[in-house]
Amino acid sequence: MNRLLAALSGVLATLAGVAAGHLAAALLDPATSPVLAVGSQVIDLTPTPVKEWAISQFGTRDKPILIGSVLVGVVLLAAVAGLLARRRFAYGAAVFVLLVAVPAVIAVTRPTAGVSAVVPSLVALVVGLAALAWLVRAAAPAAVGGRVGAPAEDRVEDRRPGEAGGPSRRGLLVAMGVVAGAAAVLGGAGRWVASYRTRAVDIDLPAAAKPLPPLPEGLEARFAGITPLQVANSDFYRVDTRLDVPIVDVEEWTLTIDGDVEEEVTFTLDDILAMDLVEKDITLTCVSNSVGGEFVGGARWLGVPLNELLDRAGVGSRADQILSTDVDGMTISTPLALATDGRDALLAVGMNGEQLPREHGFPARMVIPGLYGFISATKWVTRMTLTTYDAETAYWTDRDWATDAPIKPSSRIDTPRALAPLDVGEVVVGGVAWAQQNGGVGTVQVRIDGGPWQDAELGPDVGNDYWRQWFYRWDAASGQHRIASRVVDGDGDPQSPVRANPFPEGSSGIQELIVTVG
Repeated sequence: MNRLLAALSGVLATLAGVAAGHLAAALLDPATSPVLAVGSQVIDLTPTPVKEWAISQFGTRDKPILIGSVLVGVVLLAAVAGLLARRRFAYGAAVFVLLVAVPAVIAVTRPTAGVSAVVPSLVALVVGLAALAWLVRAAAPAAVGGRVGAPAEDRVEDRRPGEAGGPSRRGLLVAMGVVAGAAAVLGGAGRWVASYRTRAVDIDLPAAAKPLPPLPEGLEARFAGITPLQVANSDFYRVDTRLDVPIVDVEEWTLTIDGDVEEEVTFTLDDILAMDLVEKDITLTCVSNSVGGEFVGGARWLGVPLNELLDRAGVGSRADQILSTDVDGMTISTPLALATDGRDALLAVGMNGEQLPREHGFPARMVIPGLYGFISATKWVTRMTLTTYDAETAYWTDRDWATDAPIKPSSRIDTPRALAPLDVGEVVVGGVAWAQQNGGVGTVQVRIDGGPWQDAELGPDVGNDYWRQWFYRWDAASGQHRIASRVVDGDGDPQSPVRANPFPEGSSGIQELIVTVG
């Protein structure tokens, strides 16, 4: 077996093992898939500046790129395993064991992991080693020391095909084709099983006790390019630390409220749906959203007021935070005072007239207006512990993000796009703006080429917790121009021009873009 075929054999054997492990994980728990387990650990260990750079550069594509990067590393090590196995099988097998041991350790040390978490890695190890052994055997004829594990000097794999005692390249290529086909079948089966298990499970979602009137027609009906007033579920941004979507059995799901409470209480989904549900129009924003970024969206949420659930438990006198935990042990800290100060904080079960999509927290999530999602919007939530910041720290606070992070008012230009070529004459500049504290959006202003701020026209007013669309009619002259926008809140305070990165409490600054007219 020449070096290229040896390296390729290692890669194919590894891919077969990874595919088999992925299938096993799909049947048990997708998070225990070897590649996803390593990818999740990479996310946890990546320094915050690198994470923020990746999100700013790649947006919601950061996860596929991360998985691809992990796979590239796996493939390179797999090629080394194949080359070593060419000399002695035990050497290649040792590299393969190392490849599998890392995700196995990561999987079993997850907060909610059980003994079964190691099964996908073991499956990957067995299938991968079997495939590697078969490929090595196919390349080394038994007539002259071709047993698996024979030293290279006792083999004749480098003889030309067809020589007496030489390996059959055709036989090796057939074996490689079989392994590649098996990897494709196993991988496809894993994707299908995971897709099937994470499919939407219809629940009987009750209507709100007092339904809100339909949202007014948004500016998107008049001006192309402006973000819809209500963002469709399929288009709503998603930023979280997960590389998969958790599989939650609605029959077994519960929400427990414990800690500094008068009485620990546990709710089933049926308990939640039997309460008087309310509808609230709320805009969510990710703390990783840069000025002018895409990680913000407005939706109509259906759920139970958070205060009602907390009142049933009876909040004690010591707690200053709600430590919420999702089904896989991810934790988020929410300042108790802000969650219970009268704002429309919800345990949401519905989104835009439908049950929560799985990727947005099915069957239930927290939604608290005016706070960035990293301290307020726990998805797949299963526990809320009333405690103190001194006693317990959450995922993001352990990474030095702020504990008190109100959303900063901001305006975004949706149209025209940066560097867009425009015709001379009237140009509609438009977008969205939000200011969830201090009276919501008062007005939005536009500035051309550093001139005076001019008031834009606002779209429909849905409430202080919801964003406003806006537009400005600009008589554009030929040449290159700079366009900027800012929001002024209901108290008359303009958006801060001071530039700040998302870490540790959200970005600030004025979005400005360049266009060419004529």
